Amino acid sequence: MQIPTARWQQLLSSAISDPAELIRLLELPVELVESARRAAEQFPLRVPMPFIERMRKGDLQDPLLKQVLPLDAELQPVPGFVTDPLAEMQNNPHDGLIHKYRGRVLLITTSACAINCRYCFRRHFPYQENRLGPDQWQRILDYIAADDSIHEVLFSGGDPLAAPDGRIARMLNELAAIAHLRRVRFHSRLPVVIPQRITDQLIAALTGTRLKPILVLHANHANEIDAVLSEALQPLRQARVPVLNQAVLLKGVNDSVEALKTLSETLFDAGVLPYYLFVLDPVAGSAHFDVSDDQARKLFDQLQRQLPGYLVPKLAREIPGEPSKTLLI
Repeated sequence: MQIPTARWQQLLSSAISDPAELIRLLELPVELVESARRAAEQFPLRVPMPFIERMRKGDLQDPLLKQVLPLDAELQPVPGFVTDPLAEMQNNPHDGLIHKYRGRVLLITTSACAINCRYCFRRHFPYQENRLGPDQWQRILDYIAADDSIHEVLFSGGDPLAAPDGRIARMLNELAAIAHLRRVRFHSRLPVVIPQRITDQLIAALTGTRLKPILVLHANHANEIDAVLSEALQPLRQARVPVLNQAVLLKGVNDSVEALKTLSETLFDAGVLPYYLFVLDPVAGSAHFDVSDDQARKLFDQLQRQLPGYLVPKLAREIPGEPSKTLLI
């Protein structure tokens, strides 16, 4: 199967941002428009066409649609659901840098995303205060160079693969000059929603230094993984770039054993190893996606009974102040 030739930048820039247009494209009831626009005023709609094309028309229960359609439920305050659920602002030593765990730091590479997931834990993040300009980047390089316990740099955002290949290559070359760094990890949803993002130039940038690259994708449902994405991932496997997946357990999207089992099997068929299954971070506006820890454990126990160990992701949550992710089982 040939990957469509549209450039990823074109697909990114033409992402749908008007709820009325999304509702029209998917032949959904027009009565949804008003409430969707109200919710989108708080957190904009953004979804690219390759992702929309995997949704079922006329189906309000489509698991991909549910992840992106703004709802009135987002506007209802819920106790315990806050704007900074992971307390990242307490671990923000420099603009654009988060340092929570020993041995690794996280870069807010860009504020741009290909898709605005309604459960995003950074939907309220102060990106304007964390812009990664030349001065901020130099301070980050100096910070990493001064701490030889740091062995890994995580590129995050926004979505780090929204950055041009040339910028990624320059950043990796400058990081590679820091002797104690060993690995770089890119956490990105962009190849899932726009598979054309995986270019020869990107692979050259990822593999062009001594640092070991790792790509962590974010897919929550097997319907997100189609033949176009599977083919796009092949050059990464040939370049020996490990590709992992993180998913979030979401009510109405993947909160069944069958959905989780099919996700793991479909990922593996595409050359991606299941890595983490996170329970929802309690970010304001996302409470309608919440699955209780008890239900999550029950689902996970059943998943373990049906899959070999290498297909079972770790069930975890992130708790502010803890030295690592907290496993729930």
